[in-house]
Amino acid sequence: MVRVKRGSVARNRRKKILKFAKGFQGAHSRLFRTANGQVMKALIYSYVGRKRRKQDFKKLWICRVNAAARSEGIKYSTLRSSLKKSSIGLNLKMLAQLSVLDKKTFSKVLEESKSI
Repeated sequence: MVRVKRGSVARNRRKKILKFAKGFQGAHSRLFRTANGQVMKALIYSYVGRKRRKQDFKKLWICRVNAAARSEGIKYSTLRSSLKKSSIGLNLKMLAQLSVLDKKTFSKVLEESKSI
């Protein structure tokens, strides 16, 4: 049998993992085996983190809208149901932006939803 020398292939594969591990501390950025484990773990965390970010922003938006609505004398749940009944199609993110940046418009939206 002919001997297969795969030094360059293996080296390239390891270099790729070590490049990902740049910035990790100690052996986690230098030794292939530990770096490989840490890179795999980091990739899992980044996937989960992208899902978590969406949850965190939704919580933040609900808090902002609730605070603004309560300052106007209405609960969050009541506000959402009245918006739905009056067919105002603002999503949660836009409501939160209005409640923080443009309080006049937010109060007008509240008045519009209360009137129906």
